[in-house]
Amino acid sequence: MSEISADAFMARMEALQSDAEKEKYKRYFKTAPGTYGEGDIFMGVKMGNVFDLAKAFVSMAPNEIEKLLYSPIHEHRAGAVSIMAKQYRLKATTEERRQTLFDLYLSRHDRINNWDLVDLGAWNVVGEHLVSRSRDVLYTLARSTNIWERRTAMLACFAFIRRGEHGDALAIAEILLDDREDLIHKACGWMLRAIGPDSPKLIAFLDRHAATMPRTMLRATLENFPTDLRAHYMAAATSG
Repeated sequence: MSEISADAFMARMEALQSDAEKEKYKRYFKTAPGTYGEGDIFMGVKMGNVFDLAKAFVSMAPNEIEKLLYSPIHEHRAGAVSIMAKQYRLKATTEERRQTLFDLYLSRHDRINNWDLVDLGAWNVVGEHLVSRSRDVLYTLARSTNIWERRTAMLACFAFIRRGEHGDALAIAEILLDDREDLIHKACGWMLRAIGPDSPKLIAFLDRHAATMPRTMLRATLENFPTDLRAHYMAAATSG
C-alpha cells in the first residue's frame, strides 16, 4: 500500500458502501433526536469490512487516526478506534506510541461517542495501558456526566479481569449502580459476569446489592451462575 492516511482509508471504505447495509444500521442504532446516537451518520459499510481495513491500515500515524475520529461518518470513527486497538496490541508498537494512543483516546473521547466505538477501544487501549499504572482516571470517568466516558470506565476493567484482578471492576460497578442508562447497566453486567461465580468478592457484591441492582445488570451478571444461585439472587431482587 502506497499511502497509510485517513484520506486513503476513507477512499477505500467508499468502495465498500452499501445502501442495504445503511438501512440495517438505521434499525440497529438509535439516531433519532433525544436518543443516545442522535445525529450519528452511517454510510453503510459492514463492520467486518471496517475491521479488515483497520488491519490493512494498522500502521497509521496518530495524527491521521485523529482525522478519522473527526469524521461525522460512524464507520470512519469505528475504523479509527479499531486501528488504535490493533496498533496498541502489536508487539512492535513502542511504549511511547502506546502512550500517544491512550492520550488520543481520552482527549478525543467526544468523538468516541457510541457504544460500539467504546467497546472497540476501552479495554484494548485504555484498560491495557493501565494494567501497570494508576487507575485513578477510571474513577473520574465513572463519575462523568458523559455516558460514553462512564462506559469506558467499566469496560476498560476487562483488561484487569482477564488477569484475575477484580477490585477495580467491582468498585466501578458499585459507583454505577444508580446510573440511569441501560447501556451502562449492560456494561456493568458484562464485566461482573466476566469475573464469574467462583469469585468470593463477586458473591459479596451480590449479597450487598442484588436486591437493588438494575435488573439488566443483575441478569447479565448471573448468566453463567448455577441455576440455584441465579434463582437465589433473582428472588432477592424480586423481594428487595
